Amino acid sequence: MLSTEQQHWLSGYLINPNTQQSEHDTSAAQEPNIADNTGYETDNTTSVNSAEPIDVNILYGTETGNAEEIAETFEGKLKEHNFNAHLWDMDDFPKESLSDVEHLFIICSTQGVGEPPINALDLYDYLHSDEAPQLETVNFAVLALGDQDFPDFCQAGKDFDHILSELGANRIADRVDCDFDFEETAEQWISNMLELLSQTSSNIATIDEDDETVTIDEPEVSFSRSNPFQAEVLTNTVLTQPEASREVRHLELSLEDYSETYEPGDSLVVIPHNDLTLVSSLISALGWEADTNIQLSDNDAPRSLKDVLLYDFEISKLTPGLLHNAAELFGNPMLNANAQKSEWIQNYIYGRDVIDLIQDFTPVSLEPQMLPQLLRKLPPREYSIASSNQVNPSSVDITVRVVKYEAHRRERFGVCSVQLAERTPIGDKLPVYLKKNPNFKFPYEADTPVIMIGSGTGIAPYRAYLQERAHLGLKGAQWLIFGNQNYHHDFLYQNDLESWLNEGVLSKLDLAFSRETENKIYVQHRIEENSAEFYQWITQGAIIYLCGNKDEMASGVHQSLINVLKREGNYNQVDAENYLTEMIKHQRYQRDVY
Repeated sequence: MLSTEQQHWLSGYLINPNTQQSEHDTSAAQEPNIADNTGYETDNTTSVNSAEPIDVNILYGTETGNAEEIAETFEGKLKEHNFNAHLWDMDDFPKESLSDVEHLFIICSTQGVGEPPINALDLYDYLHSDEAPQLETVNFAVLALGDQDFPDFCQAGKDFDHILSELGANRIADRVDCDFDFEETAEQWISNMLELLSQTSSNIATIDEDDETVTIDEPEVSFSRSNPFQAEVLTNTVLTQPEASREVRHLELSLEDYSETYEPGDSLVVIPHNDLTLVSSLISALGWEADTNIQLSDNDAPRSLKDVLLYDFEISKLTPGLLHNAAELFGNPMLNANAQKSEWIQNYIYGRDVIDLIQDFTPVSLEPQMLPQLLRKLPPREYSIASSNQVNPSSVDITVRVVKYEAHRRERFGVCSVQLAERTPIGDKLPVYLKKNPNFKFPYEADTPVIMIGSGTGIAPYRAYLQERAHLGLKGAQWLIFGNQNYHHDFLYQNDLESWLNEGVLSKLDLAFSRETENKIYVQHRIEENSAEFYQWITQGAIIYLCGNKDEMASGVHQSLINVLKREGNYNQVDAENYLTEMIKHQRYQRDVY
């Protein structure tokens, strides 16, 4: 149903259609269908009773294709209902015409450190520049995609929503934020937008969101989250020494009969399950019975509480969304009060899980059947592939840091990493699927210099790439800057890297081990120590790659690159930042940070 705000918008809304109809086309030469949408009825406008189709422009910013899938579904439903729908890759949209658009829908994911996808950067920068127009006649809504695991959840979508409003555009619906399991939320958003738009034109029957069926089709791949491949574990070994502070493992999984291939830079997605001990402890804390049957939806058969908590829901960590859900469901006054404070939420969720939440804020009213309203689905885990498909056509390697730490007087365990390390022997099978990464791709031309920067398990895609180059007999300007904690304890894939260096597959190797000296040395220090050579490589057309933990490394490396440009190229701060932005847009600075 429409909100009060949306009803108010409809009550005074005047349509200004354009009779031009165009087919789906995302070429830069295409212009959006523009209407004279002054918002007032004149000789050149028609009222809400117009029989002309309404023009709707849908812009998507995508990193992995999810936003594009949603946008295509939305476009298809609009055309089914006689709207003039125009679908745009943000890169192709003629942004100078933005102020002439009447209905604008933004569907955008977030990547990196709360940043827009590469194909959204131009529009994002334009809207935040002095050239941005006033948009008082534009009506808009935003669907944002992200992952609640990260503090910058849906940040790019939030930024678009904010700047459009700041420029005077009329927000016709509150922004909707989608978690990793975006399908149901996005389908509901499409239904809501169809209902909203249907009430602006008399030649379109009012669409009831309860009657409208919207289904976002999965990409045409052999295996996916809903249909994973069962991969046999062939190898499961520890890469680090016993003295290392963090255990890292190397796993090889069979892809025999998997019909698709992978490339260096792609990921293997593992669908984990929770630790049975944690599940049992949670059921005990709630005072429930493990064999209690619950039904997650009308289409699902009843299952035991233990089974549902083991496979379906995330219980090992908290998110802001979960705390807000708990505040609504628990009936606990103290939690209700605290859940209004964003700073308190961020402090509380760190290092805590659902058991902590139950113990700290006893639910007054919570039943097993309410779990889907409280918990989010258990996210799959993505691991950068560490092998070449050309070298290993029927298997795949991944590099896994085993997450263990103590917080709030309890030891905490990573869901997937500890499952792989301690509960996945050789011969077991894991549900997995391959995931393409179109924005982290390596060149194979002999004359293209490459600088690879990585720390910890961020070495994985570089091992895949160098393994493939060695297999193809390629040599050239290939520079790796790798960091970890201790040369003797966690120099990952040391033998491989040193062999490739000796063979000329790798032309330069710089190492940074942070715990070997009193002054901690990180990869960003190696960049600045070699700033003159680094800048020379950039001027010679080098492509820079960055892979690893975004909290521990990404921002430091980014600042070091700016420092190199300022020191060696005499750039000022603004020009250096703009230079890096242009490198990102042209895929000369590619990042896979997590």
